[in-house]
Amino acid sequence: MDVPPLLPPPQHLTLTDAVCVLPTAGLVVLRGREPWRNLAAARCVQQALHTGAGLAWSLGAAHGGGVAIELVDDPAADVPEQGYTLTVDAAGIVVRAAAPVGVWYGAQTLAQLLRWRGRVVPGLQIRDWPDLACRGVMLDVSRDRVPTMATLRALVDRLAGWKFNQLQLYTEHTFAYQAHREVWADASPLTGEDILELDAWCAERFIELVPNQNSLGHLERWLRHPRYAPLAETHSQFEAPWGPMQGPFGLAPDDPAALALIEGLYDELLPHFRSRWINVGCDEAVDLGQGRTAARVARDGVGRVYLDFVLKIDQAVRRRGRRTMLWGDIVTRHPELIAELPRDVLAIEWGYDADHPFDAALARYAAAGVPRMACCGTSTWNSLAGRTTNALENIRNAALAAQRHGAYGLLVADWGDNGHWQQLPWSYLPWAAAAAHAWAGQPARAADLPALAGRWAFGDPSGATGAIIADLGDCYRLVGSEPHNASVLALVLQECDELTPALLASLDFATPARALESLAASLARATITGPDAVLVRAECDWTIDLLRLACHLGGALQRAAPAETYATLHATLRRLIGEYRRLWLERCRPGGLPDSVAHFERLSRVLADRASIP
Repeated sequence: MDVPPLLPPPQHLTLTDAVCVLPTAGLVVLRGREPWRNLAAARCVQQALHTGAGLAWSLGAAHGGGVAIELVDDPAADVPEQGYTLTVDAAGIVVRAAAPVGVWYGAQTLAQLLRWRGRVVPGLQIRDWPDLACRGVMLDVSRDRVPTMATLRALVDRLAGWKFNQLQLYTEHTFAYQAHREVWADASPLTGEDILELDAWCAERFIELVPNQNSLGHLERWLRHPRYAPLAETHSQFEAPWGPMQGPFGLAPDDPAALALIEGLYDELLPHFRSRWINVGCDEAVDLGQGRTAARVARDGVGRVYLDFVLKIDQAVRRRGRRTMLWGDIVTRHPELIAELPRDVLAIEWGYDADHPFDAALARYAAAGVPRMACCGTSTWNSLAGRTTNALENIRNAALAAQRHGAYGLLVADWGDNGHWQQLPWSYLPWAAAAAHAWAGQPARAADLPALAGRWAFGDPSGATGAIIADLGDCYRLVGSEPHNASVLALVLQECDELTPALLASLDFATPARALESLAASLARATITGPDAVLVRAECDWTIDLLRLACHLGGALQRAAPAETYATLHATLRRLIGEYRRLWLERCRPGGLPDSVAHFERLSRVLADRASIP
């Protein structure tokens, strides 16, 4: 008998010889002291009966006999926290858990079984629970995509079905703060009403919506406005680890008005969320000490100046009855300060390369008794179609280290650097991998994760679509160079005038171009189903066309192609920009679109110049 293709794979699954044949009419029974707490789980099963087996079953709180599906909320159930058991035999199906959250997770597993096998469900016994208490996704909604509410609701449903239980929306300027309208006026921001609605939607699906507001760096969209400009660390050029940058970038942490601004943001933002956490960001304070705090940093050190501000932020959070999460990159580089972090501040160790040293960093936090979390990434930003091998290794290593060092959980970040060019479906495989590794790492390491993503993300029962998507995400490796946190194919489009002749001569654009043609043909024949299947296929086709453009442009740069070649590339880019605008508005609000397209327009001007197009 085939092993059920479940995502995430359960901790323990035993197949039996029994079979449960579901009748045309039946009852999903909610059992427990407060059956209404499991109504959302029952509706999930009810919907799966309809879509997977064509059955219209009712819901009830009492079993009148016959084959039934029982969702049992039993505090005495012998399962770990968030765990459940699921039994299928000839008499029916029983999900049992000690709390409604376990019933919910059991219902998600059962829903997949029903969609897999329909009304004839194989006999089995599952005993399941998560390795990590928190399994989260962080979506960048500031650079530059702000999703529509329909997109966010659909995303929450997908993540809930894969047993994620936290969502963060990374925010710099895209919440509609009523006292700061000039900052978000053109950004189509999330409003308080949006957050209240989304918070309720998440809560019904056992996902905690955590407020996220960067509170030190990455605030250039605030500091460029006259009202906030005096709060900046610097408006001059400064040195970042990746090269020179032009200020403003971050707040001057010693300015009391900077702290007052952040406290005012918390006062307006936090009441919209039921979560008791807030992620205050405070990552990449790369301008610190290169402006107004230069003298103090020279005297006390950048780590001390940073930590003093973080402690003030934490006090502000505490006064509002919340707990602080913050990115751990600065403190990780100053390990002597880790012990000074309050013991209820959660440090999030982030890294997006396959070999990021999660073990060493989390071990230091564990030794100091500081709560900790690992954050990996989808590797989709600055890459067009993702970086599959890097992403899967990064996710696996982060989850392993998180479990090894007693971390609170795993967060997988989906960033939008340089215009957020990547289309949403390229994040499905990394999200599926994170769901699997965070829930049950040992079974996940043995699972065919692309096949599971193909089935449960792209609606392909064969799973083949997931393998094609994975291979497309690795085409960048065929170029012969793998830069940090990006792919060469993306860099060719973003920085084509900055690529040196020596670098270009070392690259191979013909091999990935050939691979793209083969994979594009395979994807055209592959099965993609679901309510947004037409859109998903269009997003994938657009991405393949953009990858083709990158390969052709790389080849043109290598051989010093004539103007006619660049004219053809320019025409292709103009067509892709038009399609990009259309696809953007299918899932996202219009506000960030001009900023995103501006990155393409820079390339368009370069191609026009080389083609002598006025």
